[in-house]
Amino acid sequence: MSNLVSIAKAPSQRLPRNERISKIVAVTRAMLNEMGYENILTLEVAQRCGVSEATIYKYFDSKRDLLIRVAEQWFEELLAEDQRNLKQSSARDALRHVVWRSLMLVRREPALTRFVLLDLRPDPSYRSMAVFELNRHFTSRVTDVIKQGMKSGELGTAVPLPLLRDMIFGCIEHQTWAFLRGEGDFSVDDATEGIVRVIYNGVALKANQTSTPDASPTIDRLEKLADRLEKLAPAQTEKKPQRTRLTRES
Repeated sequence: MSNLVSIAKAPSQRLPRNERISKIVAVTRAMLNEMGYENILTLEVAQRCGVSEATIYKYFDSKRDLLIRVAEQWFEELLAEDQRNLKQSSARDALRHVVWRSLMLVRREPALTRFVLLDLRPDPSYRSMAVFELNRHFTSRVTDVIKQGMKSGELGTAVPLPLLRDMIFGCIEHQTWAFLRGEGDFSVDDATEGIVRVIYNGVALKANQTSTPDASPTIDRLEKLADRLEKLAPAQTEKKPQRTRLTRES
């Protein structure tokens, strides 16, 4: 009997610090998928982890700080997966892959996507966060693919890289916005094919056309017109408020 009593009263084994933090982050991520970031309570996170709520605040300053760590871990996983992916046979296949993957990530992690888009990105301190740099590295995969297409001659060079990147991620966000609000759905495959088709129909050129001086006469005319308008109204240009970009990191 004394042995049974001593076993029953024996304290549970404490996890090492890193393992405990990993468990808290993993449980929080699972709860995100269940109920959304707005409805998570640190007390419930603690209960599911088998620790006190004070333990949560021992490692994280706030619930938001905990959710930011979840988002950081998400991007770290995505970047690690990118390192393991094999190169595609063509720029078009590579673009199709990165667009499809971005759309599929939204479908698989809608709560995390909403947290990054709606809570973190509007934050004035967002650019100083680690998650900003991680996100920037993730989105740069699209730029790398476009550069590959320009180098191989599959894509023309008339449209600036940042604009093409904005167009792609702008399309992705618009295609998935109703889904993220819980008001609709989208087809990952159909959206992928549509976005890739628009990009290639708009900027694909034969290799011998990409370096010709008159490959982008329309762009040149628009740039000259913009210069003239800027000279006519410099004061208005200086006072024009900057628009918040929700489609890319720079």
